[in-house]
Amino acid sequence: MKKAVETQLKTNVAIKVRFSETDSMSVVWHGNYIRYFEDAREAFGDMYGITYLDVFSNGYYMPLVSLSCDYKSSLRYGDEALAEITFWNTPSAKAIFKYRIFNKTTNRLAATGSTIQVFLSVSDNALSINNPAFFENWKQKMGLL
Repeated sequence: MKKAVETQLKTNVAIKVRFSETDSMSVVWHGNYIRYFEDAREAFGDMYGITYLDVFSNGYYMPLVSLSCDYKSSLRYGDEALAEITFWNTPSAKAIFKYRIFNKTTNRLAATGSTIQVFLSVSDNALSINNPAFFENWKQKMGLL
């Protein structure tokens, strides 16, 4: 069995909780935590040179096939959150990310989660069972192979 291993490839992004992200009690609506995960994935791609546009320009999509989110405490309108993302390396043809979202002021953990993305060929939507060459090259560059 191929095991995923935590790497040192991490980043975080500050998020100002907007009014439109909250419910009638001024609490962040649960679905927006998933949006914060996406914000962290985009920041990760920018930092480590593997953006969605890079993936697409290499002939692949990276759809989510698994997503989990565990809620720990509420964020509210006006809070500033910090979304932290960590890449977990696996030899399998997928990208695994783990997330932690904190209230930036209190450092209180608001949510944890994970996502798994796979590679689909842009040309025929075929699932790649092997890591695409560009992803293997990226892993090599990051010292993960």
